[in-house]
Amino acid sequence: MNDTITTDRTSSDSAKSNNSGVHDARTGTSQNATPSGVSSKRKLWLALLGIAVVAAGAAYGSYYIISGQYHQSTDDAYVNGNLVQLTPQVTGTVNSVNADDTQIVKMGDPLVKLDPADSRIALLNAEAALGQAVRQVSTLYVNNDYYAANVAQRQSDLTRAQDDWKRRLAVESTGAVSAEDVSHARDAVAAAQASLDAARQQAQSNHALTDRTSIEQHPNVQAAAAKLRDAYLDYARNTLPAPVTGYVAQRSVQVGERVAPGTPLMAIVPLDGVWVDANFKEVQLRRMRIGQPVTMTADVYGSSVKYHGHVIGFSAGTGSAFATLPAQNATGNWIKIVQRLPVRIALDQKELEVHPLRIGLSMSVDADTRDDSGTQLAAAVNTTYRTDVFEQYGAQADAEIAKIIEQNELAGQAKSARPATMKVAAF
Repeated sequence: MNDTITTDRTSSDSAKSNNSGVHDARTGTSQNATPSGVSSKRKLWLALLGIAVVAAGAAYGSYYIISGQYHQSTDDAYVNGNLVQLTPQVTGTVNSVNADDTQIVKMGDPLVKLDPADSRIALLNAEAALGQAVRQVSTLYVNNDYYAANVAQRQSDLTRAQDDWKRRLAVESTGAVSAEDVSHARDAVAAAQASLDAARQQAQSNHALTDRTSIEQHPNVQAAAAKLRDAYLDYARNTLPAPVTGYVAQRSVQVGERVAPGTPLMAIVPLDGVWVDANFKEVQLRRMRIGQPVTMTADVYGSSVKYHGHVIGFSAGTGSAFATLPAQNATGNWIKIVQRLPVRIALDQKELEVHPLRIGLSMSVDADTRDDSGTQLAAAVNTTYRTDVFEQYGAQADAEIAKIIEQNELAGQAKSARPATMKVAAF
């Protein structure tokens, strides 16, 4: 009985051994008795992966040592620029609007015009007042000759009275003239002397109003000219020119609207003077200096378009420091947050002409910090933004004043009293 059981077990084990490398009809797979081939391949792949990881680490380490440590990059960067507001300087009703959003305007183009009716009346009154002042002052210069002639006449009267008195005194002892005639002659001399003194005082008084000045520089004329200049500027400022060349944005003014001085009507953006504000983490600023080269790409054009520029300055504080509600770090629930500092980057103008940028566009910035010999604090430089479009108003007012003065000057000695070089007070 036991021999039979042992024989069955032996035959069963032999059958399992013989069928171990046979195709399994249930699973559809072939079972290999020895997995040594799979194990060898697995070890080979693991070895290759380890070599690749080590090579990649070595390559990155070499790159970081040679170049990577000298580059700081951020995608928290945006295009920024000047936003020039157009605001009226006088009160008035809008008659016309000559520009709209997205349109380009040139410096000096009339963009908005106000109703000039009231200011025109004030200008005419000021012109009349200046003309009257010029004529009155011209009369003062003419009176200098009149008073000089009057002094000469009174001097002649005095001389004649003195001669009459002397002749009477000479014959008084002979009885040819009475004492009363001598007394009247003496009184006539006194009266002639008084008249001469009065004439001289009048001449001096008139000279006090005209000496050491000209008609154009006379205080009365200058006061009237100042009022005319003020009225002319109010009249000219009814036309609002473009202060700079750029694109119109944020137009809010409408025809018929009543505007007051300082009311924003529209904005003009000069896109040829934009820059990039890149917000770097504070840990990235250790080696960053003014003048370092920067390479940038704009999301609007993609990575195929490269912009080149350089660092021109660092902000005086982080964004949180200038926030409307700055963080109160002195509280008990303080959590440290890495701060970012805006860095201003100048762009290449030629690249901007080929691929223009708009304010607010996103940029990716890569700064080369290899040369850290510069400084983070710029030297004192006065940056000036100016426009000349409003200066023409003053020049036009001065031309109008000179014209009115010339038209109202009296002929003769009033003109001869004027200096050879006439110059109206500049605006």
